[in-house]
Amino acid sequence: MVARIYRPARNAMQSGVGKTKHWVLEYEPERPRSIEPLMGYTSSSDMRSQVHLRFETKDEAIAYAERQGIPYQVFEPHDPARRKIAYSDNFTFRRTGQWTH
Repeated sequence: MVARIYRPARNAMQSGVGKTKHWVLEYEPERPRSIEPLMGYTSSSDMRSQVHLRFETKDEAIAYAERQGIPYQVFEPHDPARRKIAYSDNFTFRRTGQWTH
C-alpha cells in the first residue's frame, strides 16, 4: 500500500493559510467505499484510510515512511501567484479600462 505525502491546500472558503503549513502522510485506499443499503451511510473496510499523520516538514514525513518501510509518493505543493495591487490602483489615471460603479 502506497502512502501519499503532501501539504494540504487551503480551503476554498478561507482566505488565509491556516492549517496548510504542515505535511500530511495518508494511505491510498485499498478498497472502494461501499454504501450501506439500509441507512445509506458510506463506509469502508479499509482501516488505514483513517490514518492521517501530520509532520512539521517534508523531510520528517519521508524519514518516518522510510523508517517504517512504507512505500510513498511525495506531491509538491502548488503555491498560488499573488498579485500585489493596492486599492488606489482602481482610481489611477493610467488605468486601461473604464471605471464604473
